[in-house]
Amino acid sequence: MKHSSRCPDCGGGLQNLPRNAGRGMIWIYRHTLSPLVGFNCRHLPTCSVYGDEAIGRFGLWAGGWMTLARLLRCQPWGTSGIDNVPSTLSADARWYLPWRYARWRGVNDGS
Repeated sequence: MKHSSRCPDCGGGLQNLPRNAGRGMIWIYRHTLSPLVGFNCRHLPTCSVYGDEAIGRFGLWAGGWMTLARLLRCQPWGTSGIDNVPSTLSADARWYLPWRYARWRGVNDGS
């Protein structure tokens, strides 16, 4: 078995194409629109860092839902503070119930 020096999240192959495409869109946002909009995120880490980590860790489907929920929480009357990507998926999350991947209220100040 040959070991690769690449990181497991960044690997090539067709199975990682959606994940890498999602992370690529976040990269484009960070380097084009984000400097124009300003750096005003209410959470730490920022929403783009959160999205990149969620998609990198859980894939485009689950990570995308987590990112959507985070973006909806990041508004003037929303939450603020430390909000890390969960280390594991929710036990009741299923691909056909995608809203269960995300945390729609509150922040997670633990890991």
